[in-house]
Amino acid sequence: MTTEGSNTTAITLRKPVKDDGYRLHRLVAECPPLDPNSIYCNLLQCSHFADTGVAAEIDGELVGFISGYIPPQQPDTVFVWQVAVHEKGRGKGLAKKMLKEIVGRDECRDVTHMETTITEDNEASWALFRSFARDLGAEVKYHEHFEKEMHFGGQHDSEFLLRIGPFTQKG
Repeated sequence: MTTEGSNTTAITLRKPVKDDGYRLHRLVAECPPLDPNSIYCNLLQCSHFADTGVAAEIDGELVGFISGYIPPQQPDTVFVWQVAVHEKGRGKGLAKKMLKEIVGRDECRDVTHMETTITEDNEASWALFRSFARDLGAEVKYHEHFEKEMHFGGQHDSEFLLRIGPFTQKG
């Protein structure tokens, strides 16, 4: 667990616990346009995938969360599923701090790459992950991965798979 503070507000970064599941569900609902998951899915993100997730709190309030996992077929890669930062946590570089928290953990000692999917118009996410890659001196590659019509039945914009790495410096 790390705590970062300024004169006014301390942000605590920690591994999630199952009691965060419902809080995560509410956080995502307050961060449009994030796609909501079921509460049960959020409970699994906070328990089964806690080692590769991070919860951020200010004064005990959940203001940020990253869910991720290491795909069994890619033990050198952490996949970032979702990044949520409440307006109360914005403007503090919180999302990038959370990414660095994850890759700096012992559970990610063999991780040399990060992947995520992003829609083409999500400028904030593109900027976040490009900035993270720059900080680590890592290359960024991407390609269309889930296509709007083929994979989402026209109900969701295409998602591009972004791959960062290799990196050895982790934060």
